[in-house]
Amino acid sequence: MSWLKSFLLVLMGSVLVACASQQPTYDDSAFKQADPGSILILPPVNNTPEVMAPYSVMAQAATPIAEAGFYVFPVALVNQTFRNNGLTVAQDIQQVPVPKLREIFGADAALYMTIERYGTSYVVVSSETRVTVAASLIDLRTGQQLWQGKATASSAENQANANNNLLGMLIQAAVSQVFETVTDRGFDITALATSRLLSAKNKHGLRFGPRSPHYQQEAAQHGQ
Repeated sequence: MSWLKSFLLVLMGSVLVACASQQPTYDDSAFKQADPGSILILPPVNNTPEVMAPYSVMAQAATPIAEAGFYVFPVALVNQTFRNNGLTVAQDIQQVPVPKLREIFGADAALYMTIERYGTSYVVVSSETRVTVAASLIDLRTGQQLWQGKATASSAENQANANNNLLGMLIQAAVSQVFETVTDRGFDITALATSRLLSAKNKHGLRFGPRSPHYQQEAAQHGQ
């Protein structure tokens, strides 16, 4: 049986190496070199039929960025500034030249977002609210991309499949759909999606900014 045990160990090792090679990597050298201290959140492009999606995403995105240690320009002020300059469409705003954004706001970087999915869907025996957001961070001083990512969150993640009969599943799905529609569950799911996308605590999120204690600790370690 020793040969079988050795074979299994080799096989397990091969699988682990294969999984490790497929693990996505994140090169944050450009981010660290640029070292932005302030971030401007641009109105997201909405590729969904939900009219409230951009407001939900833009509002929720500010929290994880601020918690990561960056100064975040107030989203209401940013929106009003664009409106005062005749810009009300997200696609047009995201086409504004980088030097112009830098001139108007004085921010170090800007966050460009696209909402790929937002809302509640009902499919026979399931009701789900799903939000998917993609984003990239651009250095307003150089135009260089410092980071990019994509994240999804769903209300179905915590739903237990406890019902053993079709009728029970249909009733649960119907109740869930009504609840998620009436309470605008999308706002809560957006908070989870933007946290996964932007939080510096996540492996592929933003790096810590200069206002974070983690940033200071890293700087101290590198300085020693």
